[in-house]
Amino acid sequence: MKAGFFQFDVTFGKKKENFEKIRGAVSGEAPDLLVLPEFFATGYQFTSQDEVAGLSEPVPQGETTEFLAGLSQNKGIYIVAGLPERDGDVFYNSAILTGPEGVVGVYRKTHLFFEETLFFTPGNSGFKVWDTAIGRIGIMVCFDWLFPEAARSLALRGAEVIAHPSNLVLPYCPRSMPVRCLENRVYAITANRTGREQRGDKPPLTFIGQSQITSPQGEILVRAGVDGELLGTADIDLSRAQDKKLNDYNDLLKDRRPALYTT
Repeated sequence: MKAGFFQFDVTFGKKKENFEKIRGAVSGEAPDLLVLPEFFATGYQFTSQDEVAGLSEPVPQGETTEFLAGLSQNKGIYIVAGLPERDGDVFYNSAILTGPEGVVGVYRKTHLFFEETLFFTPGNSGFKVWDTAIGRIGIMVCFDWLFPEAARSLALRGAEVIAHPSNLVLPYCPRSMPVRCLENRVYAITANRTGREQRGDKPPLTFIGQSQITSPQGEILVRAGVDGELLGTADIDLSRAQDKKLNDYNDLLKDRRPALYTT
């Protein structure tokens, strides 16, 4: 599989402008699996619940889902991307998976970060893995990475690749994902954004870039810089994610002893 991310500076509230950036990025050859940032079409720093309501969309009826599904079908690729989802009067920080067959699934972010807690409801989807034509794809969103249970839950459900849409502002994730991948023997595609948002009277948010693809052995296969647009890709061998044996005596998942783990 050719895996990829597109890192760019999102323009707040300008969905169609952000759509065109994505379309342009894959106008040539596109990866089999493309991961886009969290809230890639809307921007991140909301100032009110009314603003959240105005930019959120139902899934699968919304224009963002329609754009992604159309692009997947046109290019024959799978895409994972983050968006604010509206379900009646409830709002979730979600990510959707689309493919040549249309909308494959949706994940609602489990662990909300910072002011997300003011505007969104913690996700109720649980961690999901989809068995697609190109491999078994799981999703977590941004701050989920800091909870080892997130990546482990996806690995136990058979994920070979973890798609990780993000809007990272803390510095820790890029150097921590090799550990998440190593301890679960999975690939991860972290798609972060760049740029700076300061809206209303809120403190500015500066996004750290450094999107990356990480191997099951903890290798960083490609990493973007802290700024600038990049379509980063790497060829990945899913058999490496299927093999959980560390040596002739140890299997990473079979050696677990859940009965002794406390909550």
